[in-house]
Amino acid sequence: MELRHIRYFLAVAEEGNFTRAATKLGIGQPPLSQQIRDLETEIGAALFHRVPHGAELTAAGEAFLGEAKASLAFAEKAKLAAQRANRGETGKLALGFTASSAFNPVVSATIRRFRARWPEVRLSLTEMNTLALMEKLNRGELDATFMRPSLDDPPGVRLKRLDDEPMVVALPANHPLAKSERLSLALLSNEPFILFPRLVGLSLFDDVVLACRKAGFELTVAQEAPQISSVVNLVAAELGVSIVPASIAQIRLDGVAYRQIDGPPAVARLALAVLKTQRSPVTENLMSLL
Repeated sequence: MELRHIRYFLAVAEEGNFTRAATKLGIGQPPLSQQIRDLETEIGAALFHRVPHGAELTAAGEAFLGEAKASLAFAEKAKLAAQRANRGETGKLALGFTASSAFNPVVSATIRRFRARWPEVRLSLTEMNTLALMEKLNRGELDATFMRPSLDDPPGVRLKRLDDEPMVVALPANHPLAKSERLSLALLSNEPFILFPRLVGLSLFDDVVLACRKAGFELTVAQEAPQISSVVNLVAAELGVSIVPASIAQIRLDGVAYRQIDGPPAVARLALAVLKTQRSPVTENLMSLL
């Protein structure tokens, strides 16, 4: 039994006449009659009484009518569901992000716009360091992730690179250098630094090291912190200074001062990563917002 058989049956049932039903369907009356006979043969019962003025439903036809309408409605619903999924309007999106990228306004704005535009997509968020996020992405546990990329694209990964984010100096509020609104990184050459472990925040670590080298010195890491909030807390505890993405200045903590960098800018990279084999309409919709 095919959907066209059901459509033909419903047309005859609604019109009560084979000729009018054929006109409505845009086919000839003999082919329509043949299709109905084929349907009746498959069911094993007559669905219509052929009467001089047209066609009347038999008891079998009356019983078939309700189920036929439901079947056609279900098929139309299934068609619409497939079309919506193909447009990325439904489904799920497992999205990762690093702790530092979460403070970037582009990240929060993108998530907000995605939820507003595709509210029926089930969105799940995961915060981890870059290394852990990439492992989850490669295992298919994440569809996409905001991360701090290295200069080269990881194997098998497609990156949508976003604007570089300027970095600022975070130092204890009572530090002598905090008296200036801007300061040269060269002034930090003898300061102990608080940074992410390189294994955890590879790109961010390297960006800070590179900025210091451009300023003419090799930094000394006095303390490692696994989270960006921990970096700020340790600066407040006067264990050292740090260089962080400018958006981290949203963390207002007593005892911490953020100062702009005077001289060549230091920047933190940001990107949305997806697997090259990933072609989910939902993920493509997310990419389109960027």
